[in-house]
Amino acid sequence: MNQDTLHRILFQNAPVKGELVQLPNTWQTLLSTNQKRHYPAAVERLLGQMVAASVLLSANLKFDGSLIMQIHGDGPIQLLVAECRSDLTVRATAKLREHITVTDDMGLKQLINGNGQAHFAITLDPNDKMPGQQPYQGIVPLDGDTMAEVLMHYMHSSEQLDTHIQLASTHESCAGLLLQKLPLHGGSNTEDNAHIWDELNHIAQTLSDDELLNTPSDTILHQLFWQYPIEQHTIQDCQFGCTCSPTKVSNMLTMLGKEEALSMVKNGQVDVACDFCGQEYILNEAQIHGLFEPDAAQKAAAQLH
Repeated sequence: MNQDTLHRILFQNAPVKGELVQLPNTWQTLLSTNQKRHYPAAVERLLGQMVAASVLLSANLKFDGSLIMQIHGDGPIQLLVAECRSDLTVRATAKLREHITVTDDMGLKQLINGNGQAHFAITLDPNDKMPGQQPYQGIVPLDGDTMAEVLMHYMHSSEQLDTHIQLASTHESCAGLLLQKLPLHGGSNTEDNAHIWDELNHIAQTLSDDELLNTPSDTILHQLFWQYPIEQHTIQDCQFGCTCSPTKVSNMLTMLGKEEALSMVKNGQVDVACDFCGQEYILNEAQIHGLFEPDAAQKAAAQLH
């Protein structure tokens, strides 16, 4: 079985492109880094769908930077984050409210938007920002009963392009399929073949979640689209990857301010663990004081362990 790959396809003489991603190894690595949390099954399922979606959307945009999907929920889930960079390295985390029961049959609305106060944003953070440039952030309306429905509605309203998205996740793997209708720009993409979108969209909806998760990618593409010639087919590897670093931890503590940073000291030190990969960083009280001296952040980062 093809593992941890993204397939991009462009159909010949048709205004349609597609992506297929399967992430069994990446998903297992991600879960193992978060093993202290032991997410309930419903939370794990939603986070896996979000991870697959982040890869699909990042690849679809061909954006040089990080695509960050972030939900601040008002239900059992307080925070969901999935981040995919342009090299298709991905990381994700979830934070739950305490003393709230999560049952296996809970869906998206029950988990994050039971009171209608949740916020979902997609942020594009360029690798090479200009001075003063801020990341772009789009607010995603939580219209839909599933993550796929929410994102399809957002893609249609923000890009004015018909999009089909299917997302699936179990404890073993997560996967996703995206088809998108492209604008007609003359040439071979004319109204004469615009109907192919309807046909491909209908065919894609016959794919089951079990097939999406467990059938080899090449087999899926052949079984679904064998009647439709593919003009381009590229494959890119995906993997788990975290961007935390001593410098980022030092900068984070500096942004909190000296008083708040010192209030975090326990037993003579501050322990900071990355929410994404679990990497621990330790600073003693003298290092905290040193952060607020000139050029101190770089010195403290060099001493972090």
